[in-house]
Amino acid sequence: MDLFKESSSLRHSRPPWFLIAIGAVVAIAISLPIFYLFLRAGGAGADEVWKLLSRRKTLEVLRDSAGLAALVTICSALISVPLAFLTLRTDLPGRKFWAIATTLPLAVPSYVGSFALIATFGTRGTWLQKLLEPLGVQELPSIYGWPGATLSLTLFTYPYLLISVRSGLLLIDPSLEEAARNLGHNALSTFWRVTLPQLRPSLVAGGLLVALYSLRDFGTPSLMRFDSFTRVIFTQYTSSFNRNSAAVLALVLVAVVWFILWLEYRARNRAAYYSNSSASGRPQPTVHLGLWKWPALAFCSIVVALGLVLPVATAIIWLWRGLNAESISPKLLEAAFNSLLASSLAAIAATLFALPVAILGVRFPGKISTLIERCTYVGFGLPGIVVALSLVFVGARYLPMLYQTLPMLVFAYLVLFLPQSVGTIRSSLLQVNPQLEESARSLGRTPWQTWREITLPLVAPGVIGGSLLVFLTAIKELPATMLLSPIGFRTLATEIWSATEDVAFADAAAASLALLVVSAGSTLVLLWRKE
Repeated sequence: MDLFKESSSLRHSRPPWFLIAIGAVVAIAISLPIFYLFLRAGGAGADEVWKLLSRRKTLEVLRDSAGLAALVTICSALISVPLAFLTLRTDLPGRKFWAIATTLPLAVPSYVGSFALIATFGTRGTWLQKLLEPLGVQELPSIYGWPGATLSLTLFTYPYLLISVRSGLLLIDPSLEEAARNLGHNALSTFWRVTLPQLRPSLVAGGLLVALYSLRDFGTPSLMRFDSFTRVIFTQYTSSFNRNSAAVLALVLVAVVWFILWLEYRARNRAAYYSNSSASGRPQPTVHLGLWKWPALAFCSIVVALGLVLPVATAIIWLWRGLNAESISPKLLEAAFNSLLASSLAAIAATLFALPVAILGVRFPGKISTLIERCTYVGFGLPGIVVALSLVFVGARYLPMLYQTLPMLVFAYLVLFLPQSVGTIRSSLLQVNPQLEESARSLGRTPWQTWREITLPLVAPGVIGGSLLVFLTAIKELPATMLLSPIGFRTLATEIWSATEDVAFADAAAASLALLVVSAGSTLVLLWRKE
């Protein structure tokens, strides 16, 4: 069978009813915030809606938000693809360390990372400006606006793409690259003609997550004084008694998300990305860098320094200065346990619900499966405060027994972050040859035995990668946690925010460092299992 030709038996097969049922329930549940927004927006008159949408300010915010998402996605790809290749396919010194270190910026809250960048690259009074002052530098170029928002979002979202691309690289059959080299292609030509095209599912899945995160983030645009949709919506929700206008703006953001999903669907090649042989058990080829190892080490060092070392160093400075005037809250250990518990439950739930959705989308393509898969991405493009308020509305009116409980908080995480698991599992499934499953069925294996013994081991990198993404994102989620967590249930994210609001920098720094330690431990375990 041709490498890029889709199996006709898969194209016309009908999905099992239970997969459709599970996928439909997931899609309806994830769409609850949209129902809330339409209900709220319905309270505004047609004239008010048209006036709000036709304002010049609204159109400017729409343009800037979409442009920022596109720019951050491109920059993230330029960082992630080289990092994934260097840490998996080369003899880069300490590549296991770099594989972990380059993933950890995903655990840094955007507002902590943005503050660290401002404290370093601010125009005046920063340590960098003072260091350059003897050279006549009295003021650095402004980091606020486009430069700061792009740099910050890129540094703390590129791991979405990195983990997805790493999973894709692990599943590529080495024999394809060996065949290209035997035909006379050098290493660079082989990468562009063979390796990169097979990474398309991973690039699309990871890039989609980066773009949607850039649209929904609030902390970075606020600190960098960049007017994004999330900042405008948050202002409408918190400073106005009329939340109908905020709901209308949120629906515009939903429309942007659906447009991006449509572009992704059009750009996605329906072809398969597998070969007739399995890559499992075949060692991945190692590229010897030679003298190029020094530029590669410099590249990795710069990325880790800006995305990880700088925020950690800033937190340590906060802690050192704050300890001279205050003590550390004794509730920090409890907050760390709560964060670990809620995020782990979210990762498990997301994986369980993402599997049937991904299977429908890959193995049973059609209008229904496509609609179900697309619905799961809606929540990730919404600000956390919009999802939280919609669930507050539903919980207070219709499900009071679940209001401000741990299951409601985990469900909010599921609404927000399910696409992270769906995308990585989907890209892994695209690289598994369905003929392997058909062969197992012809040998007498049941569908469940085939999935457990053949498919699941091959897609394990995607499953683990998706769990890692959900865990690391849920553990730093702030608005949904503040509004939906049980009374007295404090997490590291809420501790950081509360301490910053109360100017308790020692507590904020301690919570930030604890968040990084918890995330680092989980990343070590998950990446070790992935390898």
